[in-house]
Amino acid sequence: MSDAGNERGNALYGPQPDVAGASGYPDAPPRVGFFTDTSVCIGCKACEVACKEWNAIPEDGLELTGMSYDNTRGLGADTWRHVAFVEQRKPLGGQEAGVAHTAVPEGAHVSADDADDAVDVFAAASRLGTDASREGPAAVQAPAGRISPVSPEGRTELRWLMSSDVCKHCTHAACLDVCPTGALFRTEFGTVVVQEDVCNGCGYCVPACPYGVIDQREDDGRAWKCTLCYDRLGAGLEPACAKSCPTESIQFGPLEELRERARARVAQLHAAGVTDARLYGESPDDGVGGAGAFFLLLDEPEVYGLPPDPVVTTRDLPGMWRHAAVAAAALTALAVGSFARRPR
Repeated sequence: MSDAGNERGNALYGPQPDVAGASGYPDAPPRVGFFTDTSVCIGCKACEVACKEWNAIPEDGLELTGMSYDNTRGLGADTWRHVAFVEQRKPLGGQEAGVAHTAVPEGAHVSADDADDAVDVFAAASRLGTDASREGPAAVQAPAGRISPVSPEGRTELRWLMSSDVCKHCTHAACLDVCPTGALFRTEFGTVVVQEDVCNGCGYCVPACPYGVIDQREDDGRAWKCTLCYDRLGAGLEPACAKSCPTESIQFGPLEELRERARARVAQLHAAGVTDARLYGESPDDGVGGAGAFFLLLDEPEVYGLPPDPVVTTRDLPGMWRHAAVAAAALTALAVGSFARRPR
C-alpha cells in the first residue's frame, strides 16, 4: 500500500502514538487500557457479573454450552466480558498437574488389576487436597497406557486455560471508521465508545470488526459493546471488571505502563519454565496499530478463539477507492468511445 495513510497521520493503519490527540483532544490524559494476564485467571466470572451489573446489560442465557463451563460462548451485544474455558491435556510449564504420584520403578510391570487391588479409591478421594494424599498406597501410579486409580482415563497432565475476553479498543478501529452516524467515537482516554442514542442500527460496524466483538441486539437492532466503563473513567474510577477481579488477572492503567509490566511478566514466566507464554495485541506494529486491551496467553491465539493476525478491515480503503476510480474512468472512456464511433 502507498503512503496515503501516513500522509493522513496514520488515520487508517500503522502505529499511532497519540490516539486521542489525532481524534481532536490536544490536552488528553495518557491512553489507558487493559492488560489481561490469563496465567492467573481462575475463571470465577466476577468480571462478567460486575460488567453486567454496572452497565445494566440484559442477561444472555444461563444454559451451559455442553462443551465447557461456559454459558456465554462469546462476546456480543449482551456480553461485553466473556471468560473462555479451554481444557488441555498438558501441564502448565514445569509444574506437575494433578495429584502427586510415586513413579513406578523402571522396568517394573504393574497390571491394571494389581493397581486396582493396591489402592482404596474411596480412601484416596477422601485424602485429596491434603498432605496425606501424597503418601501411602494411593500414590501408586498406573503405567503408561493404563487407567490410573486416582486420575480417570490416565490423564495425569491436565490444565485449564481461562481468559477474560473484551473489546480491544483498537488504535485503528474499523467499527469507528465505517460508522455513518458518528455513534461510535474515540474518547479522550483513547477508548472507543458506542452512543446508543445515536446508533441507527445499520450494522456496518459488525462485519468491520476484525475480532467479531461488536454486535446488534435482536430487540432494537442497535450496536453495543464494552465502553471500558467510560462513565467510571470520567469520575476517576477503574472499570468494574478490573475492580472485581480477585487475582488481578485484569489490570487497568496507562497503556505504556501496562505494556512494560506485561513484558516483565512474560520474562518471569519464561524463567519459570512456562515457555509458551506470549503477548497478544500489545505491539503498535500489528494489524490494528496495537490494541487498547491486550493479553498474555499460554498458547496460540486460536486456542482462545482469537484471530492469529488481525488486521483493521478499513486499511485498504484508499487503494480500493483508487481502483474503483480507475475502473469508473475506464468504463466512461469506453462508453464515450463507443458513442463517438457510431455512424451518423
